[in-house]
Amino acid sequence: NGTQTVSPSTSTNFHLTAKGEGGTTDANVRVTVRVPEAPTVPSNEGDMGSEEVFHQNVKDVFFDYDSYDLRPDAQSSIAQAASYLSAHPAIRVVIGGYCDDRGSAEYNLALGENRANSARTALVNAGVAASRLRVISYGKEKQFCTEENESCWQQNRRAQFSLDR
Repeated sequence: NGTQTVSPSTSTNFHLTAKGEGGTTDANVRVTVRVPEAPTVPSNEGDMGSEEVFHQNVKDVFFDYDSYDLRPDAQSSIAQAASYLSAHPAIRVVIGGYCDDRGSAEYNLALGENRANSARTALVNAGVAASRLRVISYGKEKQFCTEENESCWQQNRRAQFSLDR
């Protein structure tokens, strides 16, 4: 009268013998182990995760000169981005901080990082997991526009969102 539990890691043959008041019995038994398939992790290309749809829902935010405070016009962009990212939890994002070409490279790298972190903080406060967001600063090294005027400089003062592949 008893039990024996086995947990083989591979399929295995066992020879069993049971003895009791009524006699002895033998049996050969095969325990078949099937390794479950690894769960598939949705890629950034999955449902609604295409680059085009991503950029329709997650838009760049812009900053005033020498500032990393989110402007009031950024709030709706952040809310829309947070909503999209909440609906697509497999998507990870890189937030790049950019600056116009005025100021030193060192200063603009720090300012770009602060801009990217401002956008990241806003998304986290809106419910996006911080572990899904990666920040990088480009400072003034990657300009979107190279003309020397306010309209052009404004395009360069931004936090840009892209899929983290």
